[in-house]
Amino acid sequence: MCISMLCMPSTYAKDSDFNFKESVSRLLAPQSDDRYKTVQLQQLSDFQFDQSQVQELPIVGNASIFSENAGLSIARQEKINLVDAIKFAVQRNPEIGQNVSSLAAQNANIDVAKAGYYPQLSGGLTTGDLTSGERGRQLFSLSATQMLYDFGKIKSNVSIQEAQLQVEQANVLVAIDDIAYDVATSIINIERYKRNIQIAEQQIQGIEYILSIANLRARAGISSQSDPIQAQSYLESAQSSLIVQQSSLRQYQQHLHTLLGFDVSTKEWDIPQDLVIASDLYSEPKFNIVPKMLVAQAAVEVAKSQKRQTTLSRYPTVSVKGSLNQAVNGINPNNNKDNGLYSSIMLEATSNFYQGGSIAAQSRAASYAEEAAKANVNSVYLDVLGSVRTTREVIENKQRQMQVLGARQMTTVKTRELYQEQYKLGTRSILDLLTAEMAIHSANSEFENARYDIYSSLIEYISITGRSRQVYHLNNMSIQGFEVQP
Repeated sequence: MCISMLCMPSTYAKDSDFNFKESVSRLLAPQSDDRYKTVQLQQLSDFQFDQSQVQELPIVGNASIFSENAGLSIARQEKINLVDAIKFAVQRNPEIGQNVSSLAAQNANIDVAKAGYYPQLSGGLTTGDLTSGERGRQLFSLSATQMLYDFGKIKSNVSIQEAQLQVEQANVLVAIDDIAYDVATSIINIERYKRNIQIAEQQIQGIEYILSIANLRARAGISSQSDPIQAQSYLESAQSSLIVQQSSLRQYQQHLHTLLGFDVSTKEWDIPQDLVIASDLYSEPKFNIVPKMLVAQAAVEVAKSQKRQTTLSRYPTVSVKGSLNQAVNGINPNNNKDNGLYSSIMLEATSNFYQGGSIAAQSRAASYAEEAAKANVNSVYLDVLGSVRTTREVIENKQRQMQVLGARQMTTVKTRELYQEQYKLGTRSILDLLTAEMAIHSANSEFENARYDIYSSLIEYISITGRSRQVYHLNNMSIQGFEVQP
């Protein structure tokens, strides 16, 4: 008990010292808090969005810019090449337009930063002291300041804006690649489900044939009355599967309609057969052309420049300053002359000695931002590398699967022929015959899905490795005023 009581004054003194230091610290500099870790969704979502103000993807420029030589717009063509569809889509997508506008705004920010090198002119009009007899006076003033030396602060600010410009340029590339991938994937899946619909229709026809045989044999008393019922059940299942395939097809067609701006339900699509060669599948990816890597690397340069600028903000700025003022209806306070004119030229050195600890805080923030940007580069690298390896593995497995499925297709056809003969002889049940029929179309469907899975993986690989602009011929082409020169 005694020991506890002896310790209390010491602990109280420590707490008092801590509270005193904290109070003094709050007087000298702002204290950070952890509120940024919690998002108030109600506050973020406190706005109204007027959907009527948004038009459905307006066409940028001429809708037929890719088919003027042929005298036909892309919307009128019956068969459209995948590359032409991508070129058309990137010209009209507002996401790319948004990024291009942000790029133009950032370019203007560079001019704003460079303006610090040039003379700064200002002027104004002030009255006399409203509490004295000079309140009726007007003082016209004009001043000019020219920076002479600032230890590189303006240059550092220009560097920040130029690095940010690279970020915006890379963001445009990301948007272009995303739209290209979206269009290509939609076309691949449209062709996939068209083929699956054909297989589903063939399956229905095959089951309807079996049902007709079962009905004839049941009426003749050769087979059981349950055979037509089983066949009818399989037929209804096949019809349901057809509806699913048709629904998936319509979903992708509607999505592509939104991207291109015209009805695509009657269009045929030409998928380039050289996608494997163009994708350069087994070469090492060039990370310096991957848009997301470009964004991450440019962000590192922004962080470095911001850190450098924070360090330089401690140094003074030397300027030459000239001023001119003219008093009207009173005495010029600079020379005590009635309606006097006063001018001066002087050297001025300014520096921020203390700002509540903001410079130190900015320095810490810049250091953390640089570390975060470098970590993001590594994260993007791992994401790309992992996606590349996974995509290659998928393609290789699908190729092996297609070899097996090709053999299975021939086996199922022979099995169906044998079962049909054996069913007529009464040595096979209707269920065996229906199962054989389903196996044929299942093999056909799996084969086609594996083929289009390879196409989808190639499209994904092209997008991941930053080869979209090269494969789809988007380089050296004006895209909403933006051009990529490799």
